[in-house]
Amino acid sequence: MRLLKVDVFAEIRRDARIEGLSVRELARRHNVHRRTVRAALESAQPPARKAHVRSSPRLEPFVAAIDAMLTADLDAPRKQRHTATRILARLAEEHGATALSYSTVRDYVRVRRVEIEVEAGRRVNAFVPQGHAPGAEAEVDFGEVWVILAGVKTKCHLFVFRLSHSGKAIHRVYSTQGQEAFLEGHIDAFETIGGIPTRHIRYDNLTSAVTKVLFGRSRVENPRWVLFRSHYGFDSFYCEPGIKGAHEKGGVEGEVGRFRRNHLSPMPVTDSLAELNDRIRAWDQADDRRRIATRIRTVGADFTTEQPLLAPLPLERFDPGLSLTPRVDRSSLITVRMAKYSVPARLIGRQVRVSLRASELVVFDGRTIVARHARVVARGGESVDLDHYLDVLKLKPGALPGSTALAHARATGSFTAAHEAFWAAARKTDGDAVATRELIDVLLLHRSMDAADVIAGLQAAVTVGAVTADVVAVEARLHASQHPETPDKPSSSRDRVRFLSVEQQRAEPRVVSLTQRRLADPAAVIAGLPPDRRPIPSMAGYDELLHLPGLARGEELPAREETGS
Repeated sequence: MRLLKVDVFAEIRRDARIEGLSVRELARRHNVHRRTVRAALESAQPPARKAHVRSSPRLEPFVAAIDAMLTADLDAPRKQRHTATRILARLAEEHGATALSYSTVRDYVRVRRVEIEVEAGRRVNAFVPQGHAPGAEAEVDFGEVWVILAGVKTKCHLFVFRLSHSGKAIHRVYSTQGQEAFLEGHIDAFETIGGIPTRHIRYDNLTSAVTKVLFGRSRVENPRWVLFRSHYGFDSFYCEPGIKGAHEKGGVEGEVGRFRRNHLSPMPVTDSLAELNDRIRAWDQADDRRRIATRIRTVGADFTTEQPLLAPLPLERFDPGLSLTPRVDRSSLITVRMAKYSVPARLIGRQVRVSLRASELVVFDGRTIVARHARVVARGGESVDLDHYLDVLKLKPGALPGSTALAHARATGSFTAAHEAFWAAARKTDGDAVATRELIDVLLLHRSMDAADVIAGLQAAVTVGAVTADVVAVEARLHASQHPETPDKPSSSRDRVRFLSVEQQRAEPRVVSLTQRRLADPAAVIAGLPPDRRPIPSMAGYDELLHLPGLARGEELPAREETGS
């Protein structure tokens, strides 16, 4: 199969989708083999890179001179204005442009002359009201928004997707307007409305989609964006560059301002963008009850009519993440977009695959997910997980107290007051080194047990004065057996945990360490410990083994006969 561009695959899939052409007809139209057509219909990923499209480097040094000639024509008599031939002649005489062709100058002058006249106000752009068929078109745009994020005033970006017919809009706030946020916003919008516009979606010339703006409506698109469009089966419509094209997607331009004024003023205060986007989803549902201008029906009522006319979603979900392969440094950190993220220490010195998404970063070792972080907004920021360093700290316990990972765990709340109390009690009885090793063993329990159970085990161990990892494990298993998981208590929740009261802890039987009890309280005596209510040991079960089956109790075994050699 010869190498092909993404565009060819996209055109083949589009013709098959819209016109329903056969494999043979598609191969004839696009001048490719039938195997290539079948490959394009099976997957939107072509086997070749997109060919590099070059500009006109010979014309660029003379663009300013051409613009000056066209600007001078604004005040010249109509019959004495420059033609493309005269401009080419002047460039050769005055600027030594002997390598330029007539067609290159002609194509540039045709477009640039109109632009200069519009900029000077010589041509008035008229607006014609447009109608939009249900389920056919949509518009997308980004807008700036400021958020008080975790106590810091932060500049973020509002993604807006708006159906042109009903005015149904989907909004999301991201820390970036890069391609990963651009694609993730589309996917979230498609899944929310339950379909895809059948005709096209209108855009500005965003760098996430367009790598070069050519003349007219022609664009050189980003290969990954072409792959995304081909996967979801829709076409793009690009507006004219600058302010001239703003009216071509005026619906979403106005929607950005409306939503920002009504829901994001004053600046929203939030701990995370995920929390803010949850609130935005509720606002989007509430906005379905509003009416646009003089419409009789609400947005929600028009969307109910429009939704069945949308194209269905593909079976597979597109991965919007940007794939990167950073190398893990000696601090078990990777650097992605000027921010650092921790990974398990066993990966030090290796390259890992990273999926950088709009709101999170996922790290893979092969096909296995080994780390997941919320995306760091601040440049130079860090996201460090204490669990990634436990295997190293097991060998170097003295590095734990001053470690950055512990500071991050305390700041995020994953290292709770129960952990602090256990560590302090263990240091009091066993010393710093032994206490730190016990704490690390406790932290390793979080890999296999629910956080609520481990914390309950920590509290129980501190209460009875038996501050060892074994006691915490026993008490955690006891708590897990007494509090089975329910739909209201997910197993992975670290924020919503349930604790036993002090009275409940004292009423339940607990494991008691006599040695640590005496060390913690030298005045304690054996008489003060809980009574031993276990039954007296019995040897009856072993006595049963001394008798053969079928013999009466007390009957002696038959004597063994001796045989000669």
